[in-house]
Amino acid sequence: MNMIENGVINHQFDWLMQPDYRIDSSGHLIINTQPDTDFWQRTHYGFRRDNGHCLLANQTQDFCMSVKTEYHAKMQYDQAGLYIRVDSDNWIKTSTEYENERHSRLGSVVTNHGYSDWATIDIEGSVSEMWYKIQSKNQLKDYLIEYSTDGMDWRQLRITHLHKDSRSIKIGIYACSPMSSSFEVKFSHFQVGDTMWL
Repeated sequence: MNMIENGVINHQFDWLMQPDYRIDSSGHLIINTQPDTDFWQRTHYGFRRDNGHCLLANQTQDFCMSVKTEYHAKMQYDQAGLYIRVDSDNWIKTSTEYENERHSRLGSVVTNHGYSDWATIDIEGSVSEMWYKIQSKNQLKDYLIEYSTDGMDWRQLRITHLHKDSRSIKIGIYACSPMSSSFEVKFSHFQVGDTMWL
């Protein structure tokens, strides 16, 4: 399943909080985020945010999804990557969250029953390109999250589980700017296929 077909968004995908966007001549999706957009539920900070930008399609069987992001973060927590959603209280995102010129945080957030966690590794703040991959197994219950700097050599970020029973989820890309900023991100090489996680 491709996200962009013949220069337009595939009809199987729908926006959650549609941003300003365009599709370039190479068929890449370019998003400009809106300020004060985020996905987070309760843990540590106490607040609840469910207004990030997503382009999502329904998925009913185990899958492998990957994408390349090229971004120009401007302010702390600017982020873009892959997203899986059951509902506002149960979801997964993986991305690089910008911190400052010295370092950013590559990682993932898993939210179960309305509580988010955040698992990260620090990377150089100058990094502006990253590949992400999520694979599922056990009928959309277990997930393997990986990253790559070149789209070929993949490294594990985490293995996790969504607790809510659901026969259908939504999968795709996301971007958001939790602070008073906006930034541009290009998504390319988006693919959804059969899971290879055995």
